[in-house]
Amino acid sequence: MSHGGEWAALLTAVCWTVSAMSFSLAGERIGSIPVNVLRFAFALPLVLGVVAWQTGAPLPLDAPLRSWVLLIASGVVGYFFGDLCLFRALVEIGPRRSLLVMSLAPPMTALLAAVRLGERLTMGQYGAMAVTLAGVTTVVAERGAAGGGGRATVRGDLLAFGGSVGQAVGMVLAKEGLPGFGSVWGASALRILAGAVCFAVLAVVRREGVRLRRALWDRRALGWVALGAVMGPCLGVTLMLFALGRIPAGLAQTFAATTPVLILPVSHALGRDRMTARAALGAGLAVLGVALLFR
Repeated sequence: MSHGGEWAALLTAVCWTVSAMSFSLAGERIGSIPVNVLRFAFALPLVLGVVAWQTGAPLPLDAPLRSWVLLIASGVVGYFFGDLCLFRALVEIGPRRSLLVMSLAPPMTALLAAVRLGERLTMGQYGAMAVTLAGVTTVVAERGAAGGGGRATVRGDLLAFGGSVGQAVGMVLAKEGLPGFGSVWGASALRILAGAVCFAVLAVVRREGVRLRRALWDRRALGWVALGAVMGPCLGVTLMLFALGRIPAGLAQTFAATTPVLILPVSHALGRDRMTARAALGAGLAVLGVALLFR
């Protein structure tokens, strides 16, 4: 398929847009830790089922140990550390500033992939990345000006930076571990399993049992979590792994970073953000950058 990796990365952004809105709506009702635990509870059986249907076993047990280690590390760093930092940053400094700092993830991914994997991008690809990220940051900054909220703190900025580091390192580790694993669904299942175990331990340590039990009685929140789990950890991450196997990690991360641009019209339709001329200009820049990346 021509540009299969690029299309998969772009579809990842679409899936993450739906999952981000779903988890946000669920988190407002039941809290972030229950949402994290429940999203894995929904996603893990689905992905394991797909892998079992494909291969006859829930996980590719014949894969090399090195691939297992790399993908488990990717799940711990990306799913657990990265998401934990990002979710806390969203609380401390708000979505606008958090997403602005998270815009560091694509260039950081490209740099790490160059150092660890030897991936090299052309000047044209770097230019297209810059145009795309300029559009994304313009949209995010304007959303904040329209009422994104959040008070700047050093701790909050460091948490958001930790989120971008977790995302970048997680993607590079996943790309390195993929070749020996065979199935992207199997790789996705292993990463989800690693993240699920970490968040389950955290829930026990923080004694989140009461909130989790309450969350199980909130049908609307469970519905949002289920939708987010299907679109995020199941489809979105699997598409991202597919993309990582076909295009440089930095480019894949850049496509996925357009999520704030895709969220804007949805958020506007729900009455949470207003569409401004500056935001529209930023969206146009992001679309132009994506078009250049396809070239």
